[in-house]
Amino acid sequence: MKAPTFSKKNIIDVFQYRHATKEFDTHKKVSDGDINFILKTANLSPSSFGFEPWHFVVVEDPELRDALRPVVTGAPLRLKTASHFILGLSMKAPMTRWDSNYIMHMMKEVKQFPEDIIKKYLGLVREFQEHDFVLDTDRKIFDWASKQSYIALGNMLTAAAMIGIDSCPIEGFIREKAEVLLKEKFGVDTEKYGLSYMVAFGYRKENPKRPKSRRSINDIITWK
Repeated sequence: MKAPTFSKKNIIDVFQYRHATKEFDTHKKVSDGDINFILKTANLSPSSFGFEPWHFVVVEDPELRDALRPVVTGAPLRLKTASHFILGLSMKAPMTRWDSNYIMHMMKEVKQFPEDIIKKYLGLVREFQEHDFVLDTDRKIFDWASKQSYIALGNMLTAAAMIGIDSCPIEGFIREKAEVLLKEKFGVDTEKYGLSYMVAFGYRKENPKRPKSRRSINDIITWK
């Protein structure tokens, strides 16, 4: 595949355009083709060891959106007005420990590694989890998976902005209550998956009142 080329200015323009949209225009809906494009960029995102420890729930049912409101502290207006509202789930320890059935499935069925490579790869993953990063609790393993899911989130936000679609990443939710809801209303196996974030997509109701502000690039980079 030939390497794609894009204007650096156009890329920077995309990042300048993207902002955390507070309220969406309820008269405009993101097309099926566009939301599937955005989700495809999540599907193609990189992850540690290529294990893809994520799942995305697109909440279209108005009743399920209503059910989320009591546990979403950071975005009730976004939940109400967004064209598409997505729950970003990450795998918990039973799915992502080095000796799990899921990890074996990824190596055998998805990556189709031969047996000798699987054995070697499992050794590397075990070393990483037990010694390099010391992922010795279920919460640490979930947080490691969440880090990978956030890569997919960043790619979705940028991809959306590239085609003129607005977004807002959301962490404002009550974790314990949200996971009870996931189990009871969404059919999510919360022994295997936890909620890392939510993200809303749509079209901004109005432009930001202030220009984007960031620290100077010299304040965040050190050259040695």
